Amino acid sequence: MLKLIVLGAAAGGGFPQWNSAGPGCLRARAGDPAARSRTQCSLAASVDGERWVLLNAAPEITAQIAATPALHPRPAPGSIRHSPIAAVLLTGAEVDTVAGLLSLRERHPFALYATAPSLGVLAANPIFGALNPAMVPRREVVAGAPFPLLDAEGIPLGITAEAYAVPGKVPLFLETRDEAEPGEEGATIGIALRAGDGPAVHFIPGCAMMDDALRTRLRGADTVFFDGTLWRDDEMIRAGAGPKTGARMGHMSISGEAGTIAAFAGLGVRRRILIHLNNTNPVLLEDSPERAQVAAAGWEVAEDGMEITA
Repeated sequence: MLKLIVLGAAAGGGFPQWNSAGPGCLRARAGDPAARSRTQCSLAASVDGERWVLLNAAPEITAQIAATPALHPRPAPGSIRHSPIAAVLLTGAEVDTVAGLLSLRERHPFALYATAPSLGVLAANPIFGALNPAMVPRREVVAGAPFPLLDAEGIPLGITAEAYAVPGKVPLFLETRDEAEPGEEGATIGIALRAGDGPAVHFIPGCAMMDDALRTRLRGADTVFFDGTLWRDDEMIRAGAGPKTGARMGHMSISGEAGTIAAFAGLGVRRRILIHLNNTNPVLLEDSPERAQVAAAGWEVAEDGMEITA
């Protein structure tokens, strides 16, 4: 059985975002129970509850670990150093995906999995050398090829993973033009996790559009965590939060004819969960009409600490 914990459900910047005085952020900052705070997007997965793989390493990773007893260190013979974190699997190389790696540099062995483009970003930035390769082996993930997740010593974690390309773009800090730049194959991926012959759980925190290949892959899936960044494409512009549309940032919107709700209609996915939610997104507010719409369409909205088994 696969156990999952949502460590963070928000998009880059979290909710409330540190420099946002938007209505949702004001409510979250004031402790409104209908506007629950969320940290930046990450999942933890395990089959035994003892050894865990993290999907992405958010900037708030130390706070996420502190809030998650399953990830707390435990006394070990001969050493005070310990962590249940046995591996980290990256879906890309955006800042909110990799920044937390720098907080995992304290001489703890774990395996780091990523596609070649993402490993290339880490290799090109010497600050990530703080993760000693002797303790944190970097392992390349090839899209479309299922593989067993192993810890740093090569011991299986009981989870099979498969990465697959999804429509996306290069990380924001690597852009060189004013328009969105499609990433090379593997720059943006989805992940399917499976324990034994159990059902797959899909994690797709970033997706620019639903294409035929992704539609085919997700048809009849058991559980999908899917990109819920924005409710509508021009949301940030309307809110005065920035000049970019969702499409420009490489994210499809939840609403609209080409949106997530419409794209999943008829796919037969049993459990659909929105994750990677931007601070401007009204579905973060439990009393909003938009939240009622996603619930009526059979969608859940992820929140920090949410636990799922599959």
